[in-house]
Amino acid sequence: MHMLAASSPSVWAQPGTLGFLVVFGMGVVLFFVFRSMSRHLRKVRDAAEFEAEQQPEQEAQAGSDRRV
Repeated sequence: MHMLAASSPSVWAQPGTLGFLVVFGMGVVLFFVFRSMSRHLRKVRDAAEFEAEQQPEQEAQAGSDRRV
């Protein structure tokens, strides 16, 4: 039994270390992806709010143009 444990060439050959590095790397990448996504969604929300504020004014102008 001791012979099997000593036959491992290095710490990097163990699946636990490699698995941890892969999961940690994916976590770092996902952090930046979600941060970017939240920025883009904030821009879309702000643009939609601006458009909603402008719509009644445009309808009022269009209504006054029709009367003339």
